[in-house]
Amino acid sequence: MAGYGLVDLLAIAPTYLSVIVSGTQSLIVIRALRLLRVFRVFKFGHFVGEATVLRTALRASIRKIVVFLGTVLILVLIIGALMYLVEGEETGFTSIPQSIYWAVVTLTTVGYGDVAPQTVLGKFLASIVMIIGYGIIAVPTGIVTVELSAARKAAITTKACPECSAEGHDPDARFCKDCGSELEKE
Repeated sequence: MAGYGLVDLLAIAPTYLSVIVSGTQSLIVIRALRLLRVFRVFKFGHFVGEATVLRTALRASIRKIVVFLGTVLILVLIIGALMYLVEGEETGFTSIPQSIYWAVVTLTTVGYGDVAPQTVLGKFLASIVMIIGYGIIAVPTGIVTVELSAARKAAITTKACPECSAEGHDPDARFCKDCGSELEKE
């Protein structure tokens, strides 16, 4: 409950601050924090358990994602430098940072088109980078999904059904998922 008071304070403070200090009118956007109160109105409290599972999965996968991002960063540096050597300054790759920018845009499949390879070797390298980019998009998703599945399994109890002796019910389960009998309260 105290958190909502803080949300209210942060939501109204920019209004009064903009009256006192000129040039702070853009802070009025922070008033959108009042939308957080909607969670209280809709009683989203029963989703806290699911948020905990998600938080656990993200925390468990953070090291793997950092290693993955480090690998992608090294890959982008190598590809950018290689493209600078292949294409040269006359085709728009004026510097290695410009080529690294191109590598990031191409690897993330954004493809602005402001810089594009002109040589056959450059187009071949660009094609390889695009295919690698599609594969790279799936890796963090897979990492988090595996951890999410593991966190979800950890939330399952060994509470046994008194009728059919089935185990593996959710912690908040009141009825057996196999036979439908009422589970004993702990």
